[in-house]
Amino acid sequence: MGFKMGIVGLPNVGKSTLFNALTRTAAAQAANYPFCTIEPNVGDVAVPDARLDKLAAIASSKSIIPTRMTFVDIAGLVKGASKGEGLGNQFLANIREVDAIAHVLRCFEDGDVTHVEGRVDPVADAETIDTELMLADIESIEKRLQNLVRKVRGGDKEAAQQERLLRAALAVLEDGQPARVVDVAEDDARAWSLLQLLTTKPVLYVCNVGEAEAGEGNDFSAAVAKMAAEQGNSHVVISAQIEEEISQLEADEAEMFLTEMGLEEAGLDRLIRAGYALLHLETYFTVGPKEARAWTIPAGTSAPKAAGVIHGDFEKGFIRAETIAYADFIALGGEQPAKEAGKMRAEGKGYTVKDGDVLHFLFNT
Repeated sequence: MGFKMGIVGLPNVGKSTLFNALTRTAAAQAANYPFCTIEPNVGDVAVPDARLDKLAAIASSKSIIPTRMTFVDIAGLVKGASKGEGLGNQFLANIREVDAIAHVLRCFEDGDVTHVEGRVDPVADAETIDTELMLADIESIEKRLQNLVRKVRGGDKEAAQQERLLRAALAVLEDGQPARVVDVAEDDARAWSLLQLLTTKPVLYVCNVGEAEAGEGNDFSAAVAKMAAEQGNSHVVISAQIEEEISQLEADEAEMFLTEMGLEEAGLDRLIRAGYALLHLETYFTVGPKEARAWTIPAGTSAPKAAGVIHGDFEKGFIRAETIAYADFIALGGEQPAKEAGKMRAEGKGYTVKDGDVLHFLFNT
């Protein structure tokens, strides 16, 4: 399991440049005019994890299979999108299909790259898109409430639940807040997710800065950081231009380039970590002579559910999980030494998998 993150933003903020760098392709046409991305471009990328390489080296694994995540480059949005302006209807449909939103904000000055609003103000840009998403949700909710009237009067419990949740969402939206601020009870969680409201998507603000500001950011990115903190959202500072240059280099050249730029790591790594934290995701590993592989799960996943990520039969016939903590596997030099040192544990159905666990599942067929 990976996750799907939609890259959104106003036209000409660097979305497609970032997408090209992240996916190491030229599939998205980065051009200096609105709507150069007409269809959403989808890129599947490996998630870098140094732990996986270390595990593979110890186990002499023949192949290394990282977990993967999907980026979707979505057409640029403009004011009026909620009413179908520009490519609004298409944008809104595409955004419903992603797990989270990477909202790219222009935090650089460049007279050669036009801004659709004629100025550089990332906070105002964020508010433009947030407003359009909220307006779209309000319109959607009002239509749904009209369609639920008969069912609710007829005593349909599911319809009554939907109506209650929709009205709760409508109340906060009309107050100028996104639907994700609604406090949803555990019993309502599934019904809430099925509503597929646009403003329930977690948001990661991506501050696209100039090359010289990639390390510390600038006044624009500082303003975004303040806004994100106030909203309870996350932000990350990236230079899409640098990421594009790095994507064209071999691994050793890329490392040298980053060092010369005074950067400790590529923006891709920071973006993925921020995305994982945003969606509360973790990684566990399966390791052997044939392959070392990473698997992504939501935090708090039980051992049977984690096994099911590999294959449904593993979950159905789950017996136990032989578990070694990553630190023990590395420190002791592999599975057998860890077992001999008493660091391999047999965990049952009630075990909650921890980030970095090295697991081997036993199951009935």
